[in-house]
Amino acid sequence: MGLFSQRHQPVVGVDVSSTAVKLLELSRHGSKYRVEAYSVEPLPPNAVVEKNITDVEAVGEAIRRARHRAQTKNKFSSLAVPGSAVITKVISMPGSLSDDEMAGQIELEADQYIPYSLDEVNLDFEVIGPSEADPDRVEVLLAASRGENVDVRVAASELGGLTCKIVDVEAFALENAFGLVAENLPSQGIGETIALVDIGATMTTLSVLTDCKIIYAREQVFGGKQLTEEIQRRYGLSYEEAGLAKRQGGLPDNYGPEVLDPFKESMAQQVNRALQFFYSSSQVGQVDRIVLAGGCASITGADEAIARKTGVEVLIANPFSNMTLASKVKAQALANDAPSLMIACGLAMRTLY
Repeated sequence: MGLFSQRHQPVVGVDVSSTAVKLLELSRHGSKYRVEAYSVEPLPPNAVVEKNITDVEAVGEAIRRARHRAQTKNKFSSLAVPGSAVITKVISMPGSLSDDEMAGQIELEADQYIPYSLDEVNLDFEVIGPSEADPDRVEVLLAASRGENVDVRVAASELGGLTCKIVDVEAFALENAFGLVAENLPSQGIGETIALVDIGATMTTLSVLTDCKIIYAREQVFGGKQLTEEIQRRYGLSYEEAGLAKRQGGLPDNYGPEVLDPFKESMAQQVNRALQFFYSSSQVGQVDRIVLAGGCASITGADEAIARKTGVEVLIANPFSNMTLASKVKAQALANDAPSLMIACGLAMRTLY
């Protein structure tokens, strides 16, 4: 199975994060997308640890529940492996080769780019465009992931009742969905350097995009789980109760100043630190704006805290702002979940180009 093979069979995007399965189905009518179905289904603790699936049955069961809750009849899925599990390389190939000839040539030469035995990896490629150095050659993006990273996701999808058609890379799915967010920017993202910061439950990913293409990506361990654990510790709740209270409210008056505000400050520090890493390793210069994604983007005031700390304008990601919704999709719930559905959205778009 290709890592980013093209199919025209509509698929549901399934994003498996460390705390939830996010399922999304889109359709396309002309240039407009429509949200047909979506759901977010929590995962038991430690079913996924730092983006590695450790309990495939639990993930499969969550996918099954997510399908049922979303009321989708689509039987095909698109999933993603994390960037940390993928090796990507841009190589130059003769422009005259057909896809089949190129595949054969890459198979022959791949061992010089991939540090694993080729029978252990899933390999795919995509032609990016003509080579600037030589008009007779093309730039080709090569992506490889160890078979087990792909197999465990395919197995979870099948346990959930879905046939996996596409395995993508999270960074590519984010880039896809970012194109929808960029439509609402003054420049549509062209001529700008934009930091897309995805703060999930356990991981924060910084992707820096120039002209809507990722030029830099870095992951660090930090996320909303730390806030949940602090609520749990401070108020003597179970982890599940703490997570529910975080989302639904009902905590004592001191929660805001003593727990939530310090967490927002930590978030801002993490984003600022990630940006400093980027600045120290890049000649691109300052970012023009920050787009905040992931579950933590929904925390009220998080964008303001990050803007204060970094001195950069911060926007909350919503890839659905120009989409229509099927009648069964609740607009308010989707708006709340939108920042955490970027990867699912990019995956659901895969066959609708």
